[in-house]
Amino acid sequence: MPEFDSNGVSINYVVEGADPPIVLVHGFASSLQGNWRAPGIFDALVKSGRRVIALDCRGHGRSGKPHDPEAYADNAMPNDVIALMDHLGIAKADLLGYSMGGIISATLLATCPERLGAVILAGVGDALVLGAMPREQSESIARAMESSDGGQSETEIARNFRIFAERTGNDLAALAATQRTPRRHNYDPAKLGQVRQPVLVLIGEGDTLVGSADKLAATIPGAACVKVPGDHLTALGPAFAPVVLKFLAEASPVPAA
Repeated sequence: MPEFDSNGVSINYVVEGADPPIVLVHGFASSLQGNWRAPGIFDALVKSGRRVIALDCRGHGRSGKPHDPEAYADNAMPNDVIALMDHLGIAKADLLGYSMGGIISATLLATCPERLGAVILAGVGDALVLGAMPREQSESIARAMESSDGGQSETEIARNFRIFAERTGNDLAALAATQRTPRRHNYDPAKLGQVRQPVLVLIGEGDTLVGSADKLAATIPGAACVKVPGDHLTALGPAFAPVVLKFLAEASPVPAA
């Protein structure tokens, strides 16, 4: 797979298909393979006539895995997305992000909307406009990643992330570092109220991790909120791609040949 250097960190990515372009950004402790390839979402988008670009976020998959929290600070992950677009000569692209990737996508909506077309914020909820995840929860996840007992003394959320990270074969120390950076994603939530792009908020109907996304959708002008079967881990199932394809067909149609 190709890779490029983004501010000193090697970023792995894949590109298939013809324009119009859409960039896919995966969730925490996953990868482009886990969130997009394995569930068939990547292929479904390519078959719909789009140029699909997916990256492994820093600290994940086949990308570089710094163990220093500062390597993830100052919007490093959102900056990697823009750097990849620049590397490929893409001035503007549609965007689909899941969970952590949804946070990254919201950050990009708020900080550089001119680079984005239609946007799908998936696997994220009202915390994007009400306030970030409590610092102690991030620290609990970090401790679970480093724990010799799988995080048995940490929160259920932290333990489940540790189990998921082991299952996906990610670097536990790198994942801990992503949670310990003092400035993971910097943006003003109020700027989401100024968004002019078509936006879809997409979550699993049983996703208790992110909870409601109603306030998030209400904050973004014209945004729709759709729920598909599944929880935070299983929402990327058979119903996910058809909802994404329907939204894109209306909001960012593929030009006629």
